[in-house]
Amino acid sequence: IDGRPPSIPLRQAAAAIGQSRLMRAWKEELLPRGHLVAQVLLTRDDLNNRRRYLNARNTLTTLLEHRVIPVINENDTVVVDELRFGDNDNLSAMTANLCEANLLVILSDVEGLYDHDPRHHPDAQLLREVALITPEIEAMAGDTPGHLGTGGMVTKIRAARTAGLCGAATVILDGRKPGQLVRLMNGEPVGTLFHPARDRLAARKHWIAFTKKPQGDIRLDAGAVRAVRDMGRSLLPSGITALSGRFERGDAVRLLDPDGNEVARGIVNYAHDELRRIMGCKTAEIETILGYRYGDEIVHRDNLTLAQGRCTEGEKTS
Repeated sequence: IDGRPPSIPLRQAAAAIGQSRLMRAWKEELLPRGHLVAQVLLTRDDLNNRRRYLNARNTLTTLLEHRVIPVINENDTVVVDELRFGDNDNLSAMTANLCEANLLVILSDVEGLYDHDPRHHPDAQLLREVALITPEIEAMAGDTPGHLGTGGMVTKIRAARTAGLCGAATVILDGRKPGQLVRLMNGEPVGTLFHPARDRLAARKHWIAFTKKPQGDIRLDAGAVRAVRDMGRSLLPSGITALSGRFERGDAVRLLDPDGNEVARGIVNYAHDELRRIMGCKTAEIETILGYRYGDEIVHRDNLTLAQGRCTEGEKTS
């Protein structure tokens, strides 16, 4: 096979063949330098489940405490499209949150982020630092993926935002050049440094916002949007106007405004079929309609995080 395998079965077969060779290469390079290496294979479903997420965190923490270098990869031999991380940039950002890293380094095939695409603009300037990821910064990235990979500069900037909201800085640099990591660790200006967000999300809120995959949407009226977004309140059934998707109690859902824009994400206390019966009702009517109740809140404020990194009261950590 030349290049990236075109189908999922071929990619899974190639992963099964290549994984042992990859780990042997890591071992041969690191063992003579006195470092043990461990393999950790993850799927999106592993991190979607809070208990397995915490188990993975404990494993990584234990490995690092014993100075073992974990090599983390998506378990490509079993994963299917709907449960993929999407690309290694996204996986790396989730891993940064998983192990509470303070620095994420993404090795690319370019020096860093340029103000224009250097392939088409010879005078493009490298940005050494990005204090805040704005729509203008995202527009500089373009959207062309690498030849063998699945992500381009856009996915790297998204990864930098995700990592930044858990308190990690991100550096994108050219991995083809020898000695880049050493230069970075020595404090030399290499690549592009993305500063961490000023207001980071608490670990559980970050997991809800970026790791747990939403299973459906809940559309809110204008009053509920104001209560959730501007006043930091829980979502009650009276403010719900429509549902989409199929979700169970404990799943993640997106909360949308009347125009369909995402306002927040959260963990829902009622399943889709239950919520369809009580949406638009007052909290006092829940038990009368269902015959039971899990609480007044459809999404409790403690299990809710605003879209685009905006923090509700209680979300921020110092």
